[in-house]
Amino acid sequence: MSRPVAIVGAGVGGLTAALCLARRGFEVDILERAAALTEVGAGLQLSPNASRILIELGLLQDLETFWNEPERIGLVDGASLRALASVSAGAFARGRWHAPYAVMHRASLQQVLLAAVGSEARCRLHLGCPIDAPDEQAIANVTGRIPDVIIGADGIWSRLRNGVPGSGRVRFSGNVAWRMTISREVAAGLLKPDQVTAFLGPRAHLVAYPLREVDGFNLVAIIEGKETDAVWVGKDSQERLQECLNAFSGWNAGIRTLIEAGTSPTYWPLCTVDDGAWQDGRKIALIGDAAHAMTPFAAQGAAMAIEDARELADCLSDGIHVPEALKRYEAARRPRIARVRRRAAFNHFAYHARGPLRIGRDIVLKLKGPEALAADLDWLYGYGANR
Repeated sequence: MSRPVAIVGAGVGGLTAALCLARRGFEVDILERAAALTEVGAGLQLSPNASRILIELGLLQDLETFWNEPERIGLVDGASLRALASVSAGAFARGRWHAPYAVMHRASLQQVLLAAVGSEARCRLHLGCPIDAPDEQAIANVTGRIPDVIIGADGIWSRLRNGVPGSGRVRFSGNVAWRMTISREVAAGLLKPDQVTAFLGPRAHLVAYPLREVDGFNLVAIIEGKETDAVWVGKDSQERLQECLNAFSGWNAGIRTLIEAGTSPTYWPLCTVDDGAWQDGRKIALIGDAAHAMTPFAAQGAAMAIEDARELADCLSDGIHVPEALKRYEAARRPRIARVRRRAAFNHFAYHARGPLRIGRDIVLKLKGPEALAADLDWLYGYGANR
């Protein structure tokens, strides 16, 4: 008889974990405090290391209904609009890393995952069920069964994390993200519909990529900023948009025009979770942002949650005792997460470089060329290709 598993949180990581476990024969209950699932935010990038896992779950056809596969990822100087470097994606990504590099709306990914969970007999979704502690009885009162494993997939402000001794603490990173969308017409001539573009400048950068769902582009402007509150939700921040615009003074005027024309800008303090324990040695495990939230400079937040989900499911299905499986999961994931964190920190340094460092960065990028830049990503995007 399969062990019952309870997952707290029905975001990308929680729903992916539910599917991974159900396909391995586990009976899964997903408990979500919200009465209805409404994904905040806008777009996300699904690099090959993440899309590969979703394809293994049989979701490719549904995902292709929503996503775009850009032809390249380009780095551009935010002041001169001079191209600095590019890495091929599109068919190149499928060939080199054996899975697509795609961009899509977060709500669409959640929709696909929800539909898959809804059609999976071993999964049960419970909405409007706040779980504020890893309380087996509280969970059983909702699900009708005591779980053998409790998975915290409840995000950066995880309540389940409080039940893991030695877990990390939330820390403000010193950066904030402004997220918005923009119509194709407004972006014409500045943004390329077949490219993920990162515009780089001192202390700030802007990422833009096409979103089929809005017939336009997703914009994410990341700047240095101050922590204003401790709530991880977007704020309708049209009145504060001047703070964002000030960070792009001295940039190309077209970039500022894009930001000014953005639809429903929201302000997101970027927080991280310090290094700490991800499991309690008994029956609780944390995945995704609940375990190791990181800055978005490598665009790997959703991908790491998806990777965590599969790794944890693999460890739990090996037939060993739960405590040993959880230790194996943490041991397997910790070096990977550490390396991705280092990559994000390096990108932060490079993207926001000033003065001589900026000049040196541009020279290095020009000398490396597309093939070398792609090779630098093999460890990241090729992860799991040979499993």
